[in-house]
Amino acid sequence: MDRWKGRVALVTGASVGIGAAIVKSLVQHGMKVVGCARNLEQIQNLAAECVRSGFSGTLFPYKCDLSVEDEVLSMFSWIKVQHQGIDVCINNAGLALPEPLLSGKTSGWRTMMDVNVIALSVCTQEAHHSMKERYIDDGHIININGMCGHRVLHNADVHFYTATKYAALTEGLRQELREAKTHIRATSISPGLVETELTYRLFSQNPEKAAATYKSIKCLQADDIANAVVYVLSAPPHVQIGDIQMRPVEQLT
Repeated sequence: MDRWKGRVALVTGASVGIGAAIVKSLVQHGMKVVGCARNLEQIQNLAAECVRSGFSGTLFPYKCDLSVEDEVLSMFSWIKVQHQGIDVCINNAGLALPEPLLSGKTSGWRTMMDVNVIALSVCTQEAHHSMKERYIDDGHIININGMCGHRVLHNADVHFYTATKYAALTEGLRQELREAKTHIRATSISPGLVETELTYRLFSQNPEKAAATYKSIKCLQADDIANAVVYVLSAPPHVQIGDIQMRPVEQLT
């Protein structure tokens, strides 16, 4: 990770869970990290925690609603003014709503598409533009996907969410980057069941169901995914890690 010290990373969905764990890990390794989310206070608390821990990097909190394209574009403009641009983009933000294909609300479908697909693609495009205009040829774009992007669970509540994770964005990006003759890399990290707030939000009307899900097996922890991000970034520049699939040992599917 030495070559990333002092360089700039953007982490979306940085206030809690996997995003917060990734932020802390990158700051600990000496990076300047712009962490964005709708809840600014939580990221500010995370920044203070990084300072108290004596980490060599710095966390810069930024409030952004990724479902609003103008806010995303304003964020990248701010990053350009404050930090010249970004070298690493980690598209972590995502949400799951219990909206089945046969009975779900179109408003919920659109919300998931806006965040999980459209916002990710806008951030990817802006990140590539930032790297290209500064002649950064060793940048990295990492999408935090999920095992839902590789198989369909027998659970109607997550079928549309699964569709947003099935979008073949990372491999498509990798191909476009190769055609552009750049050495910027693209990686997807697909965890299985991780003990975060996502399931509690998915089953907000039935918190007991969410709690039971996490008690059923020994789940992955947010730090496990953060460690995978560090592994990917630590790979030599000539190594392209396309997709990491990781799940709890006890998880069946």
